[in-house]
Amino acid sequence: MVWITLNNKIIKYAFLKSLPVLAGYIVLGIGFGILLRSAGYGVLWALAMSALIYAGSMQYVGVGLLAGGASVIETILTTLMVNARHLFYSISMVDSYRDAGKYKPYLIFALTDETYSLLCDGNVPEECSAEEYWFLVSFFNQCYWVTGCVAGNILGSALPFSTAGIEFSMTALFISSFTEQWLTHKDHIPACTGLFSAFLCLVVFGSEHFLIPSMLLITFILTLLRKKEEARSE
Repeated sequence: MVWITLNNKIIKYAFLKSLPVLAGYIVLGIGFGILLRSAGYGVLWALAMSALIYAGSMQYVGVGLLAGGASVIETILTTLMVNARHLFYSISMVDSYRDAGKYKPYLIFALTDETYSLLCDGNVPEECSAEEYWFLVSFFNQCYWVTGCVAGNILGSALPFSTAGIEFSMTALFISSFTEQWLTHKDHIPACTGLFSAFLCLVVFGSEHFLIPSMLLITFILTLLRKKEEARSE
């Protein structure tokens, strides 16, 4: 058990670091649980999807796929499209996770947008092991998500809810994460790059097809900026 090696100081610090995600994941998870219940799927489905899939936007889309009887091929392609952004931002964590040892498989599985936003700043307390800290932040965040999903499903079975507009909750969380990053970092070039690239691709490709082109453009621009920064530092 990995918990044996963890001390209370690391657990406390990781928990405090994960608190900004707590409210968002609980609320979003409840929304998903209610939506899943309205489609006719009970609490075991909510538990299994939140524990094994653990991808908020894909889980919301997955409700429609389940209810509509989507084929395996359609489900695979949809999953790749919805979660394609993970391929881009996870690249920056390759070096960090390379020597994570026993924590590595779970760290890779649990790297969500919000977890990435907490870990990418590189701030790890001196008295903490980086791998243990990353593991705990990731684990706490998933616990919040699972709790919200299960609670929402139970509430959906006991109380009548309208599910109109619930899917917008994921967009709200992304906006919240962006705002936190903007306020806590002095360098706004990556954020402005993301905004500019997304807007340009939205105009050029339209709302149905802009996500992957914007991700590619963001990656290209940030790669060029990184190379220039490395050249200056040499």
